[in-house]
Amino acid sequence: QVRLQESGPGLVKPSQTLSLTCTVSGVSITTNKHHWSWIRQPPGKGLEWIGVMADSGSTYVSPSLKSRTSISRDTSKNQFTLQLTSVTPEDTAVYYCARGVPPLDWGQGTQATVSS
Repeated sequence: QVRLQESGPGLVKPSQTLSLTCTVSGVSITTNKHHWSWIRQPPGKGLEWIGVMADSGSTYVSPSLKSRTSISRDTSKNQFTLQLTSVTPEDTAVYYCARGVPPLDWGQGTQATVSS
């Protein structure tokens, strides 16, 4: 069964970089025609799609976040990562990784709080 699990530091200080990892089991992230996304939900707000990585490793990031967002992967560990630079309290959210376009298989999410 496909399972995804997010991990991260939980608390990040303003202006620093948020780094999150999604560990995938049950399927290789290089599987043909599979796509891997990051989505977030700030408190009291709706879901916001951040970006996606294809099986080839190519990425597409939401224009509103592109300037400070990067998505990468480590195929030997079957993981993909999110790095969000210059964070502010507005970046506080539950962050999810997911499989599919539209994303149908989700991790449980991990809280990331930006605060001094």
